[in-house]
Amino acid sequence: MTADRTAASASGASPSASASGASRAELIADTALALLAERGMRGLTHRAVDEAAGLPLGSTSNHARTRAALLKAAVRRLAQREAEVLAPDEMPGPAGAVPNGTDPVAGPADALALALHRSLTTQRDLLIARYELALEATRRPELREFYDATGRGFREPLEAMMTALGSTEPRRHARSLVAWCEGLMFSCAAGADHDAVPDRAALRTGFEELLRGMLDE
Repeated sequence: MTADRTAASASGASPSASASGASRAELIADTALALLAERGMRGLTHRAVDEAAGLPLGSTSNHARTRAALLKAAVRRLAQREAEVLAPDEMPGPAGAVPNGTDPVAGPADALALALHRSLTTQRDLLIARYELALEATRRPELREFYDATGRGFREPLEAMMTALGSTEPRRHARSLVAWCEGLMFSCAAGADHDAVPDRAALRTGFEELLRGMLDE
């Protein structure tokens, strides 16, 4: 992948559109994520980001002075983009708000399947970048704390969802949902199932089985 293609893939637009439509901070972070997915942690340098993003040399250093600062910027941007994949506006309302006679599990299962399918298909590079950052966080305490803080932003809504569905142990059940998703994402992005991504219907069935088991339905 050329430098221009790396910058374009980072934002989902052409390099010129990226430079004019997104802030420089977002462009730098998006390019850092694209480089992590393409070249791994060793391929992420301030100079490489400048070159791939088409920015004057020194631009990335001005935005993130240290490597730790650049990694934190990447984690922050990763959380923002993954939140967009989850599309909160597409999630169903609380279980208590569903009409009488409506299956309360069906809506959450369908929404979760939609989000997970997006991650496994159109956002696969984001997953690979996330695994690079997660591994690096095991070696950098300052990044570990930052990475974990962003992760709580995803677990807490799941706890709220499980509470709304009537779970007696919403925190444990939310962690089980996260663990199931994480295992499937790693297997499909970098593991043995990289060429066998489940379709949305299969994912929905999996979520329904999990949720019904947790809720003893």
